[in-house]
Amino acid sequence: MPSADSGTEDTLDLKLPAEVLALFATAPAGSGDDAHGGLRVVDPADRSDLLDHLDDWRPADTPAGSFQLVPVDPDRDVDLVARWMNDPAVVEFWELAGDPDVTAKHLAGQCAADGRSVPCLGVLDGVPMSYWEIYRADLDPLARYYPARPHDTGVHLLIGGVADRARGLGGTLLRAVSDLVLDNRPGCTRVVAEPDLRNTPSVAAFLTAGFRYCLELELPDKRAALMIRDRALRHRL
Repeated sequence: MPSADSGTEDTLDLKLPAEVLALFATAPAGSGDDAHGGLRVVDPADRSDLLDHLDDWRPADTPAGSFQLVPVDPDRDVDLVARWMNDPAVVEFWELAGDPDVTAKHLAGQCAADGRSVPCLGVLDGVPMSYWEIYRADLDPLARYYPARPHDTGVHLLIGGVADRARGLGGTLLRAVSDLVLDNRPGCTRVVAEPDLRNTPSVAAFLTAGFRYCLELELPDKRAALMIRDRALRHRL
């Protein structure tokens, strides 16, 4: 509607958070898309911490024991994660089977990027037994496919050993990790996930953990179930 005193149309004053503007700052012209959906990779020395210092998060007490997210050290952890990635039950959904160089390349890309995704080992009572990626869903290509909110935080999970999968730990650990996110990231109101719809044990684990099924997503590499755990409902589901 025209302004009475200016004769021009009113416009929406859209202010982006400083951390988002930092991702675009001084990007070279014509640099093209990168692996993070077109946002340039920021020099780690210049970036703000996009996941609220995940490496400082304290362990969580769970019914299964003390659980902690420990950021991956690619040199130390590559053989262990590569072994998990080559498990036949994992290959179909992660698509990272192959020799350790395949896993090393994936981990190096995660660790050398701008901090919007942090790969972690899940350590239960001192024993590494799962692989996690905690990421800023609102700054990820996933945000193109659902109505993302600022600070939405996503999780990817792989339970390493067959024996641990048989124990039904998925739901327990997903609840613990989503609680860690909500406890340590005050700006985050939702934890989100997009498991493959064919992976029914994974979808069931998210439901057990207090996530709700929201909608079906047609992503470039899979048909996914958008699962959300809301801060407002965390003590009710």
